[in-house]
Amino acid sequence: MEVTARAFAKVNLVLEVLGKRPDGYHEVATVLQTISVHDEVRSRLADDLALGACGDIPPRDNLVLRAAEALRAATGSRQGAHLSCAKDIPVAAGLGGGSSDAAATLRVLDALWGLKTPREQLLAVAAGLGSEVPFFLWGGAALARGRGEWIDPLPDPPPLWLVLLVPDLAVPSKTRTMYGLLGPGDYSDGSRALRLGERLRRGSLPQPEHLFNAFEGPALRQFPALRAAHAALRALAGHAWLAGAGPALFALFERRSAARACFRRLAERGYRTLLARTVGREESLGLSVAPSTGKGG
Repeated sequence: MEVTARAFAKVNLVLEVLGKRPDGYHEVATVLQTISVHDEVRSRLADDLALGACGDIPPRDNLVLRAAEALRAATGSRQGAHLSCAKDIPVAAGLGGGSSDAAATLRVLDALWGLKTPREQLLAVAAGLGSEVPFFLWGGAALARGRGEWIDPLPDPPPLWLVLLVPDLAVPSKTRTMYGLLGPGDYSDGSRALRLGERLRRGSLPQPEHLFNAFEGPALRQFPALRAAHAALRALAGHAWLAGAGPALFALFERRSAARACFRRLAERGYRTLLARTVGREESLGLSVAPSTGKGG
């Protein structure tokens, strides 16, 4: 048997940083939304755990293999699996690719091994892998707090289109660097995230004026290439927002035609761009089960 899952990317519609905690982590309040750009995690039964092709990340550093090991340790399972991952989510762009791959791994192996792991246990395993991994076990739209591991699912909003722009910018030790750029004036109280959560519960569309990212101001001041990309997207879409800790940027559109026009014009200017749509909870958690071919991934 082979079990496959699409590991969808995400954007943070609101990302507030409330302050630094005694444990060294930062407290956040964020509204996340899965989008259609995705990786694909494949699994089939094997004698032990093995990771085939999965982007350019060394196997021992890859969250896919770490997720498999963590699930086996948490459940006491002795089963094995051959895992592989087809990568389409830009790496280290703020779109959650590694975290989504980890969550997809937990889901495919839970099904492949017939574990039926209780949700709370699966969420605990996910939280040990990374702050955003629990969100991807829910998918759709959600309000997250704490380090990002406390998830409050929200109703799926009406479909929206997105244009993603990924600048040619590599930030070493990105998470640490981005948090290091924040000053006391960049911290907030979480009210923006709560207000957008209430808006989504009422079935309303998020509008550009409801979006916010605490990293955006410091990042634009620090990185000229990001500032230029942000200006290009904003000039065409009327707004632009940082995805997570960046450097990917996104704009929202209610009409696909408007999103496509923006996408084409940015691509013509040489920017790396992606066209996407929002993905609801049911779609984001789908699995594909097929008889095994017996071939490696």
